[in-house]
Amino acid sequence: MLQQFLIYLAVIAYFGIACCFFYKWLDFFIEDEEMTSTQRSFSTVILIVASILWVIIVPFAYLELLNFHKKHKGIIDFLIDMSNQTVSEE
Repeated sequence: MLQQFLIYLAVIAYFGIACCFFYKWLDFFIEDEEMTSTQRSFSTVILIVASILWVIIVPFAYLELLNFHKKHKGIIDFLIDMSNQTVSEE
C-alpha cells in the first residue's frame, strides 16, 4: 500500500514539474515574435517532447549553461561589476 502511494506521488510530482516547465517554456515561445509559422509548429512539438522528457533535458541544459558561463566568465564578471557599481552610485 505504501509503495503504491509513493509511486502515485512520484508520478504526480513528475507531471507537476513537467507542467511547470511547459508553462515557463511556453512563455518564452510566445514572447518570440520573430518565429515563422513553420518554426512555431516545430517548436510546439519540441516544447511538448521536452516537457515530457524534462528529466533528461534539464540536466543537459544546465551543462550547456555551465559551459557558457565558463567560456564567457570574464565578460559576465565585468557586467556584474558594472551593475554593482551602478547600484552603489545611486
